[in-house]
Amino acid sequence: MAFIRRKGNSFYLVHNVRRQGKVKQLHLARLGETPRITDDVVRQVSRRHPFLVVDWTRLREQINSRVELFDWNSDYARKLLQSIRELHLDLAGLAPAVLHASTSPDTRHEMVALLRLLRSTVEVKLNQFELGRDIELLARRRYS
Repeated sequence: MAFIRRKGNSFYLVHNVRRQGKVKQLHLARLGETPRITDDVVRQVSRRHPFLVVDWTRLREQINSRVELFDWNSDYARKLLQSIRELHLDLAGLAPAVLHASTSPDTRHEMVALLRLLRSTVEVKLNQFELGRDIELLARRRYS
């Protein structure tokens, strides 16, 4: 049975196998610092280990139900903030005319679709932060 294992700052998809009477861990995929089982991971593992039966639904539920407190002083938080800053600068410097002239129509459509997805994700997150702030303000008023 495959399961998620944390080693250091990274998560791995592993499976225990018996070899010569001893249990060994077979590393199926590296999931990174924030574990996600994408369709690419499923294809990659299925291609490399075609005879291995994996309950992908259970693994995805296990990852989604993880509750991890967010430490704003962690390496992960610093990397996330740096990635947001770099993305901001990259997008600010992206000229639609250059994109239009230098890429295929499929690439342009994908870029626009991903930018729209990014916009909606950012809107959802901003709404969540605002809702959290509103709840915090209400709590302060009640107990002050």
